[in-house]
Amino acid sequence: MLDIRFIREHATRLQDIATHKGIEVSIADLLQTDTARRQLLQDVEQLRQQRNTLSQQMPTLAQTGRRDEMEATKALVRTINADLAAQEAQLAVVQTAYDQLMLLVPNIVSPDTPLGATEDDNVQIRQFGTPTTFDFEPRDHVQLSELHDLMDIQRGVKVAGTRNYYLKGMGVHLQRAVQQLALDLLTDRGFTVMDVPLMAREEMLTNTGFFPLGREQTYQLEREEKWLVGTSEVPLVSYHAGEVVDVTEPLRYSGISNCFRREAGSAGRDVRGLYRVHQFAKVEQVVITAGDVETSNAVLDEITANAEAILQLLELPYRVVAVCTGDMAIGTYKKFDIETWMPSRGTWGETQSASNMTDFQARRSQIRYRDAEGELRYCHTLNSTAVATPRLLIPLLENHQRADGSVYIPVALRPYLRGVSELR
Repeated sequence: MLDIRFIREHATRLQDIATHKGIEVSIADLLQTDTARRQLLQDVEQLRQQRNTLSQQMPTLAQTGRRDEMEATKALVRTINADLAAQEAQLAVVQTAYDQLMLLVPNIVSPDTPLGATEDDNVQIRQFGTPTTFDFEPRDHVQLSELHDLMDIQRGVKVAGTRNYYLKGMGVHLQRAVQQLALDLLTDRGFTVMDVPLMAREEMLTNTGFFPLGREQTYQLEREEKWLVGTSEVPLVSYHAGEVVDVTEPLRYSGISNCFRREAGSAGRDVRGLYRVHQFAKVEQVVITAGDVETSNAVLDEITANAEAILQLLELPYRVVAVCTGDMAIGTYKKFDIETWMPSRGTWGETQSASNMTDFQARRSQIRYRDAEGELRYCHTLNSTAVATPRLLIPLLENHQRADGSVYIPVALRPYLRGVSELR
């Protein structure tokens, strides 16, 4: 959420960003609603002052025996109360419309964010390694998983429906090894590891920018009036909601959690294997820092480097792309995607991302700090996927396969797998 004063001053720019991000909101309608809201607030306050002034006069009128004046004053107070009730009701309607429009105003984007409509317009920044090639007919991750008994999709669908699966045996150990590798790296780099709630109140999803636009992607628990989270970013940012925090050093959190996503609108896309599933697991990075762009962009580079370091330890080829305006979420100021080479797809597939949200989430969540002058300011928040599984198992298995069907285990993972160096 942005400050309404900033919105007034940058209305045209924000309308352009909303259009690029595919958000249906009229900044002009918002400003008209804001004008009406402020006028109603002024009218309501004037009526309240008039009523209070008259009410304060009545004891004196009663004590001095001025009954006619007192009755006239009472009648006038009743009239004011009726007018006030009507104005307050109108204000409530306008305030609701204003609040709904404010939730649809996107964050500004960084000057170096590419303009574009879809992921096809993202711009490559750098690449590590080269796409893997084979001198044999390679298997995809589903075939490799069947060969090594790592997962069971058929029974996952039987039990829970489409886009569900079982990980088995070494499949589970591989997932846990990748997660622990990420947690250890982040712990060494100053992150506090947190096991987070998997349910959140609607307010927390709104505050972090996932609602209202992401509601259709989220599973609701109606009786509990809660929602299953699609990322531990929600509980990690919300951890400090309503607080004044010390960001002399950035607050670095690493959340490990299962995640849930409806994948609404993705029927027929990526239906084979583990690429697009309803339940997955992530190790997430969230950083809360001082509210200036230079500081938060430096942290963005830091958390992106953390995600890259994990892929390098896994000995996987990847590239980093600058995400364009049309491929960004509503609250994102600047974003990088990290795409790992997936042989079965013949292209790069997103495995991680890193985003600078500036003060968009902090304003909604009321997370503030005191600057050098002691003034309260909103923090900046950032997030990045360290690892997401089982998707990361796709390039891990496919890039490291051999002609005989065995799979090489990267050196960095072996301590977490009791020294296993290959799947055979």
